[in-house]
Amino acid sequence: MPYPIALFRRAVAIGLPCLAAFAPVTPASAAEFPDKPIRLIVPYPAGGTTDIVGRALARELSARLGQPVVVDNRAGAGGMLGAAAVARAEADGYTLGVATVSTLATAPLTTRQPAYNPLTDFTPIGLVAFVPNVLTVNPQVPAKNLAEFIALLKANPGKYSYASSGVGGIAHLDGELFKSLTHTQMDHIPYRGSGPALNDTVAGQVTAQFDNVSSSLTFIKAGKLRALAVASSSRIPELPDVPTYAEAGFPKLNNMAWFGLVGPKNLPPAVAKRLADANLQAVQSPELIAVLRRNGANAAAKPPAAFVEVIQHEYALRKMIVTEQHITAD
Repeated sequence: MPYPIALFRRAVAIGLPCLAAFAPVTPASAAEFPDKPIRLIVPYPAGGTTDIVGRALARELSARLGQPVVVDNRAGAGGMLGAAAVARAEADGYTLGVATVSTLATAPLTTRQPAYNPLTDFTPIGLVAFVPNVLTVNPQVPAKNLAEFIALLKANPGKYSYASSGVGGIAHLDGELFKSLTHTQMDHIPYRGSGPALNDTVAGQVTAQFDNVSSSLTFIKAGKLRALAVASSSRIPELPDVPTYAEAGFPKLNNMAWFGLVGPKNLPPAVAKRLADANLQAVQSPELIAVLRRNGANAAAKPPAAFVEVIQHEYALRKMIVTEQHITAD
């Protein structure tokens, strides 16, 4: 710590040795990080999958960093408003964000002038979880399985609709890819997050929804939504009777969602390492693993380098879909 000026002057006045006073005045070291609360931006409203994961992660990070990690929901533009706030924040480690497939791939790819570059404007800190996606319908829909739903759509082109968490998000792209691969028609109804989309699908205002298992699972188990297919490498324990898209004959729809932790670009290396270590510990904690499992997510403790590979792979995959399907959010 720098020698206090008042004490230094007093020491000089009474003739005491003041070797410490000759030490250079420097800012707080990274070893002292963090010394105040950290803001964790969740780029979607409360109640959705990203919010569930973000709040669980915030609790575990707070326990390991010794400071409150406060969730700040910033919804809008398919997650890009919140992501842009992270990208523009001061690179000191006190503003972080939950990153998703939508914020780091699909939304920027479907926007003509995105507010940030997903590959260069962030410091990847670590992966948190993989989450299977699921196609659900309102129980009043006269289709008990995926084959029946596709037949229903083909017999009634344009009659039905699907909800997503926002224009240009992963759910939007999955919905459009579904329509292309099944040669069906549905109107896209975008919402400001999966929470509001779920509410209208449960209420019957929208026919179907492409969503993460995490936010849909409670409604599925309560019989308020009917699950037709999951995007996962295998059937998930929470929904053992629901086939994967691959089993149903549509392997190109078998893409899982993921969540990670990022900060603004150019985080100080020592700060980035402190956060990465805390994230790895948090994701491996039994408490966080239990929360994720209860919500249909699988913990994925991956360091920054592995997370970078995931981001790059997802960006390339989604770019191919956007190009092939001519999808744009503008």
